[in-house]
Amino acid sequence: MKAAFDPVTLATPFFILTVILEIVLARLGKADARYEAKDTAVSLGMGLGSTIAGVLTGGASFAAALWVYQHRLFDIPMTAAWAWLAVFLLEDATYYWFHRLSHERRIWWAAHVNHHSSQHYNLSTALRQTWTGGIAGTWLLWLPLSLLGFPPAMVAIEKGISLVYQYWIHTEAIRRLPAWFEAVFNTPSHHRVHHARNPRYLDRNYAGILIVWDRLFGTFQPELDAEPCRYGIVKNLGTFNIVRVAFHEWIGMAQDIARSPRHAPGYLFGPPGWSPDGSRETSAMIKARWAAVCSSPEQRSETGEGDREAVEGARLGATP
Repeated sequence: MKAAFDPVTLATPFFILTVILEIVLARLGKADARYEAKDTAVSLGMGLGSTIAGVLTGGASFAAALWVYQHRLFDIPMTAAWAWLAVFLLEDATYYWFHRLSHERRIWWAAHVNHHSSQHYNLSTALRQTWTGGIAGTWLLWLPLSLLGFPPAMVAIEKGISLVYQYWIHTEAIRRLPAWFEAVFNTPSHHRVHHARNPRYLDRNYAGILIVWDRLFGTFQPELDAEPCRYGIVKNLGTFNIVRVAFHEWIGMAQDIARSPRHAPGYLFGPPGWSPDGSRETSAMIKARWAAVCSSPEQRSETGEGDREAVEGARLGATP
């Protein structure tokens, strides 16, 4: 069961047409975009698989929202303009925390890592979506909105609007927008930082639509011209096998638990990269080591590519 109005479904033809347009403009030298046929095929395949997974699991999550809505605290009308403004702000804040937790807790990172697995950053990357988010229970964070009294269909529509907005920021063809827009909204520049594997950029800019949440909660990092973004995960998969792209972190997590069952809570709910003996690196450890090697802002900007790679270690959550 889904909302009658689905922004993502309506926007799908636009997604496909603009990917084609970006490829054509890049070939003509009119846009800064890098595509690789196999990589793009994986992104499109992940998008299709995510749609199928959504059909299979979406009904259960929507039914849960309906059940919660029956116990709502307030009656919020879908016809009120203030209600749409309120659900926009609350849903966007919810997305920020969902996205942040998807980087900070390994069980949710396992469902999210595929979105970061491309070494390219273009419009097709936006379509590289999870197959396992429903199983991981990421939808649970939105249930309090229905408990407050927002109709589940209203929440679903707003979630769709957010996803459609986030599509266009997956590009290198748009550099920076006017300062007032960059100050308030998530933009291609801000989201490039989020997809970058540079230590400086790790785990920053979780915003959906409004970048103000990152500014408010201390996770904002501007894109620096002196340090271009490098995409993917530090220990890149080295394969275009779509099954491995979709499930590699789940497999790695299961192997860790099988080897050491008593540490299962840490492997499931600790930060990606957590290990009982500290032999692997979390994002915080990678950033700390980078800061120690590059002790000043000037040194960090001037550090060569090879030196930066040397201090990175393993990308947050990348399966060894």
